[in-house]
Amino acid sequence: MSGRPRLLRGPLVWTVAWRFLRGSRSRLLDGTARAALLATALGVTAMVIAMALMTGYREDLQSKLIRGNAAVVAYPLEGGAGAPLDRSRIDRLRRIPGVLQVGRVAYGQGSLAGPGRPDGVEVVLRGVEAGGGQLAATAADLALSPQGIPGVAMGSDLAARLAVRPGAVLRLVVLGFAGGTPRFRFQSVQLRRTFTTGFAEFDRSWVLLERSRVEALMGLAGGADLLELAVADPGAAPRIADAAARVLAPSYAVTDWQQLNRELFTALRVQQAALFVVLGLIVLVSTFNVASTLVVLVRERLRDIGVLGALGLAPARLRLVFLTYGAILGSLGTLLGVAVGSAAAWTLTTYRLIRFDSDVAAIYFVSFVPFRVAGRDLAAVVGFALGVTLLACCVPAWRAARLDPSAALRYE
Repeated sequence: MSGRPRLLRGPLVWTVAWRFLRGSRSRLLDGTARAALLATALGVTAMVIAMALMTGYREDLQSKLIRGNAAVVAYPLEGGAGAPLDRSRIDRLRRIPGVLQVGRVAYGQGSLAGPGRPDGVEVVLRGVEAGGGQLAATAADLALSPQGIPGVAMGSDLAARLAVRPGAVLRLVVLGFAGGTPRFRFQSVQLRRTFTTGFAEFDRSWVLLERSRVEALMGLAGGADLLELAVADPGAAPRIADAAARVLAPSYAVTDWQQLNRELFTALRVQQAALFVVLGLIVLVSTFNVASTLVVLVRERLRDIGVLGALGLAPARLRLVFLTYGAILGSLGTLLGVAVGSAAAWTLTTYRLIRFDSDVAAIYFVSFVPFRVAGRDLAAVVGFALGVTLLACCVPAWRAARLDPSAALRYE
């Protein structure tokens, strides 16, 4: 019969590597293989959970910032804010591809006092139009009561600090301007509804009331409103901001959420990259366990290596056998780590196991941290784990391929 023996035909490398992996009767080899698998799984689990934490926190923070302040914001410039914005330019803004809604808002600051907090609490006033813009209020929220008291909506944490419920009447004090002179203005308001965004700053201090009332309390000129553009795709905000700037020039400055929060999200990405590197050291250390398993395997299977060499298995293919063995061991550990890490992230998110009280939430901006396992994060973790595992296997595999078959067969 010509050609190679039947044993050497077909996927020989995979067959031999798999038999080495499952056919060991050595306690030492079995113990080192289990230790390598568990160490790799532990490192990958830590990386998956950490990446899910950072991705979930960043994306959740991004969505809540956009919900409160819109993806694109236009600020009136000095000298251009006195004239009201004409309807034609508003219509041109609405026709920009990707724009869902254009809202007009006004901001102010004041102090809100109630029966439980007569000293008052500092609040941010957000003047909105009923049903329009981001983080809006309904017409019922803003309508006057039978006694002529305007309605407001506020964050749930702010209502808890004031110890009030819907229907309560509160006293609002605002420092505004009249003819360029500072002036205190007082206004009674009635709480109609509370909202919860999950973003601590909004829930702790924001009060929604009618836009024209905020302008009157603050002494703002007509047309001094901010414009908020709700968009279908937050990633397209820079393009939409450029188009809006051409429509509103020269009386408005237009920016988007990426420009407004560039430093914050850059810091979060740097932190995520640093966390990836630090936790990657766990996986890197686990590769030494894989390498030690190969060293033990070479010593335990020395006669088998000699037989394979005598049958004509080339050194390059023998080297590939041990690399495949290490790849299988590393892959099993990586898959186990991905499964455990993904399950842990799902559990932490579903049952909201990481929550903050209002004081801590004010520091981290959110009251609950979701864990989101992103495909790109999994690809990075799996690629890193398998890459360092194969690199660690190179030296033992290279040493096994250099063994003399005759010397290996004489080994006792």
